[in-house]
Amino acid sequence: MPKQPLMACLDLEGVLVPEIWINVAERTGISELRRTTRDEPDYDRLMQSRLGILDQHHLGLTQIQEVIGTMEPLPGATEFLGWLRSRSQVIILSDTFEQFAAPLMRKLGYPTLFCNTLAVDQTGRIADYHLRLPDQKRRSVEALRSLNFRIIAAGDSYNDTSMLLAAHAGIFFRPPDSITREFPQFPVTQTYDQLQAAFVTHGLPA
Repeated sequence: MPKQPLMACLDLEGVLVPEIWINVAERTGISELRRTTRDEPDYDRLMQSRLGILDQHHLGLTQIQEVIGTMEPLPGATEFLGWLRSRSQVIILSDTFEQFAAPLMRKLGYPTLFCNTLAVDQTGRIADYHLRLPDQKRRSVEALRSLNFRIIAAGDSYNDTSMLLAAHAGIFFRPPDSITREFPQFPVTQTYDQLQAAFVTHGLPA
């Protein structure tokens, strides 16, 4: 049987770029927006809370995009992604939104991204969010496996664990201790050199 082609699936925030909502919280002084999927496993509960906070403080898409426009990839992320893309096909699986991700994708060299979208009204208010499909990270990995790809996945948060479990090999990158205790089966990496080595261990060319 021919060898399975490799596909790398990466989370975006916390793996390649800083957490968008934490940056918004720091720029606006709204500490409640610091809560992320590293803290809350229920994504809908988290997003409904965020939308309520934005309404309370009269923050719209434009103000958030202004913050995102100042953000840069994590130090070393662009080089790591280039290394990975030279050895494997890469898809970024993220729970972020098209309206947030565009400037960050430009800075990362326009990798393939599967994500969600926001419903924004005429005033720029973020009225709602729309998932591309429920549990899209896991289901994307399962679909790619059905196409005979060998999947190596990396993430850092609760919302990445179903993706890591569905992959042939899952890797944590700088996760909170609370998550690693719940999912001890995944190796933990703290640097891009360690992440590269983990990918090589699971079959990627060195």
